[in-house]
Amino acid sequence: MSGSTLILIALAGIFLLLFFVIRTKLHAFVSLLLVSLIVGVAAGMPLGDVIASIQNGMGGTLGFVAVVVGLGAMFGKMLEVSGGAERLAQTLVSKFGEDKAQWALGITGFIVAVPVFFDVGFIILVPIVYGLAKKTGRSLLYYGIPLLAGLAVTHSFIPPTPGPIAVANLIGADLGWVILFGVLAGIPAMILAGPVFGKYIAKKIHVTIPDYMEFEEIDTSKELPSFKMILSLILIPLVLILANTLSAVLLDEGNVIRDVLTFLGHPFVALTIATLLTFVFLGTRRGYSRDEVQEIATKALEPAGIIILVTGAGGVFKQVLIDSGVGDVLGEMMAGSPLPAIVLAFLIATVVRVAQGSATVSMVTAAGLITPLLEIQNITGAALGLIVIAIASGATVLSHVNDSGFWLVNRYFGLDVKDTLKSWTIMETIIGLTGFAVVFLISLFII
Repeated sequence: MSGSTLILIALAGIFLLLFFVIRTKLHAFVSLLLVSLIVGVAAGMPLGDVIASIQNGMGGTLGFVAVVVGLGAMFGKMLEVSGGAERLAQTLVSKFGEDKAQWALGITGFIVAVPVFFDVGFIILVPIVYGLAKKTGRSLLYYGIPLLAGLAVTHSFIPPTPGPIAVANLIGADLGWVILFGVLAGIPAMILAGPVFGKYIAKKIHVTIPDYMEFEEIDTSKELPSFKMILSLILIPLVLILANTLSAVLLDEGNVIRDVLTFLGHPFVALTIATLLTFVFLGTRRGYSRDEVQEIATKALEPAGIIILVTGAGGVFKQVLIDSGVGDVLGEMMAGSPLPAIVLAFLIATVVRVAQGSATVSMVTAAGLITPLLEIQNITGAALGLIVIAIASGATVLSHVNDSGFWLVNRYFGLDVKDTLKSWTIMETIIGLTGFAVVFLISLFII
């Protein structure tokens, strides 16, 4: 087929994906698989090859993502049930003091979201926001926006959260670089969207605890794991993965230390170590039986399964684009664009995000579409880490009524739609734009 025909097929596939997700409410996993089948057949692939592409795309993606997301989910669940998130929040609020509780909550969200899913972290910690607002008489947004900003930044930018894990796998980025650039972009994003914007918007919108919320203050007398233990457990996998990446840059190949760090810093090994340590220090040593720890770990895989399958379907879509020849044509077309790859990655993710709401779907879709361009331009190494954060930034901006996070905040803070747009949507947009601005500036020296 001609290049223009293949481009039209790709565009039709994207519109069809949006139609399935938005209008028919078909699950994203099924939508991605169905669109992959249709694009493959429409592009003239032999029917057997279409099936082979689907199998290869799913297998190649899940071979990495399923292990990392599964381990991360169990790690996070142990932190949740042990009270580790509450310990982080209580300690930081106590250290910072009531006057600077905004900063404490932003940092808490930033740390907690590394192992714990965004919505779970918010639900666990929102009683602290309620308690502070009730005590001081301030708007819930004064404390809530910093917490949300910290959670949202890490959820979007820093592995082992599912979004950046999925994109890194699809475009072949090293997780160490993703973590490094995610932190560099995430800290200013959290500050601007959290304490700074939170202080401003709280003056404009005063909200109190909704009447329909059953609010019980967190029991500060309850025995919780130590702050140092929780912080250490969260940092262990991040430090190991970063050490792996830096050893490849600083040490010669064949160096024994590099070999050891490469092994220990592989996400499989790093997360296995961290997860086993949580089973011991947050599980059996805190009175849980081995059967109870096993039950907690099993339950953690329920929400993770959905994310894993959607990510796998994103891998299928990418593989079909490549095998059908659509990817090459798309890559050549984008290569002719005056815009840098990092800007295109951000814009693609933004368009899909605004259209259908799901950050995960927009991330995997953008990764699938941008991969051929990255291969044509031979973008590798650290630069791929920047592309991951650019995609994550685009998938964060302009959250509105088609995003589940929008309604979670709307309900827990008792906001109307207009005020949710003024607070939550602006906060998410600040995060995305700040994150992109940071990695774009870095890219001027790397790509």
